[in-house]
Amino acid sequence: MAGKADQKVTKADIIDSVYEKTGMSRKEIRTVVDLFIDEVKDALIEQMVIELRGFGTFEVRIRKGRQKARNPKTGEPVSVNSHGIAAFRPGRELKQDVWNIGDSAPGGKEP
Repeated sequence: MAGKADQKVTKADIIDSVYEKTGMSRKEIRTVVDLFIDEVKDALIEQMVIELRGFGTFEVRIRKGRQKARNPKTGEPVSVNSHGIAAFRPGRELKQDVWNIGDSAPGGKEP
């Protein structure tokens, strides 16, 4: 699953990688991945915080509404109500693992 910064990793790529590492059936892996994603979504909808040690934290943040916003397509003024957004905060280990990507990785993007 190693790749360049401008490439994407899909759910199917993750399933294939786990399949190669474990030998479990792709169907079982897909079920586990889908259940995991559903659990994360359900917890966020319930405004719970999901903490995955060594990886990071998913949480819902409330974005304050504004009376003077603009529709980017038309430029027309619109008002925006307060609303929830899903947010991810990387954990310390993940931050450290990706810290020097721009400096040392070939093809990495400079910040």
